Amino acid sequence: MSINSVNPYTGKVIKEYKPYSLTECEKKIDAARERLESWKKLSIKKRASYIARISRVLGKNQEECAKTITSETGKPIRESLAEVSKCIWLCEYYSYHGPKFLKGRKVKTKDYKKSYVTYEPLGVILGIIPWNYPLWQALRFIIPTILSGNVILLKHSTSVPQTALGIEKIFNKAGFPENVVTTLLIDSGIADVLIEKDLVDGVSLTGSVGAGSRIGEIAGKQIKKTVMELGGSDAFIVLKDADIELAAKEGVKSRFRNAGQSCNAAKRFIVIKEVAEIFQNEMIKQMGRLKVGNPMDMDTAIGPLANNESLKILEMQIKDAVEKGAKIHYGRKIPEKGYFIRPAVLTNIKENMIIFREECFGPIAPIITVEEEKEAIRIANESKYGLGAAIWTKNRKKAVKIAKELNVGTVAINGIVRS
Repeated sequence: MSINSVNPYTGKVIKEYKPYSLTECEKKIDAARERLESWKKLSIKKRASYIARISRVLGKNQEECAKTITSETGKPIRESLAEVSKCIWLCEYYSYHGPKFLKGRKVKTKDYKKSYVTYEPLGVILGIIPWNYPLWQALRFIIPTILSGNVILLKHSTSVPQTALGIEKIFNKAGFPENVVTTLLIDSGIADVLIEKDLVDGVSLTGSVGAGSRIGEIAGKQIKKTVMELGGSDAFIVLKDADIELAAKEGVKSRFRNAGQSCNAAKRFIVIKEVAEIFQNEMIKQMGRLKVGNPMDMDTAIGPLANNESLKILEMQIKDAVEKGAKIHYGRKIPEKGYFIRPAVLTNIKENMIIFREECFGPIAPIITVEEEKEAIRIANESKYGLGAAIWTKNRKKAVKIAKELNVGTVAINGIVRS
């Protein structure tokens, strides 16, 4: 089967690509491993100088890169431009700070004449990357990994083959040696085989919990190092003394960016009953201002979902919630074509609803009303997707105390979780 680049706004195939065979992958891996020997011998400063070139190439090609991202993901063009800008900053940051991070250091020990810490590359690293931030998610893996002296194989989502190949071209334009960064147009089945056959030395995965579980099992059998960042269903807790207008404004910003398709977006709004009606009314008002439509228009805030499968999952979650008593408050109308779903705030959310338990990956904001703070903490911790959380209250001391009780990675106080 071919790998197709499909425009989510039109539903039309932009271009078809023939996926690489296992034999083709093995040849590219051999070439990457051969390049590893010379790449890792370069000084860290020299590798950093190559990375500085990437920021300049991205700067010169920002609009082109952004249009490719939008055409394959449906992301509003203004968000795609911001994504490229963030990647430019990423390269500038690591090219400047990287040599300091990787500098060896001496350690005083009692039993040895000389002891020190040094940072050595692991080898050929496979990166398995999702479609939602196709340039950022890839470069935040690639840049520090190659700066450390590794070479990488990029297995991007099959939804974004143009972007995946474009990333390899960016490194070529920046004058990188061949095979430091190699894109593999493959599906997840071939990626699994590469790990099973011990063709790579490490794996970095950003994706779903299901994908992480599968890759973790395969890599574990090979005693292979892995780094994973998986799904999130972040709690957004609003206490009765919160700045309601600001919380609603930031909540809409967090929930509806990239059409709600962000792992660290606010996905469950847990609000104390005393202020729930005021908060949900403000959320509905703020959501109603967001224009839905052609993602190539600069004033569009919400574009289509990335693919039809995502659309069907979200429709199922909404249908289940409404059938079980949820009330739906719609935002602006959507175009007739494309993978659109009408943005909405859902109220009267109950624990028996799918949307309460599972990650909601789209422009839908479920609001859960609770009586008091202990109940808010309990509900926040009931999800297995504990990536991050936000707490809104004017009592910072209380917020810090609550933060320590949440089973999540990052907690933002009177702010939203950002990467």
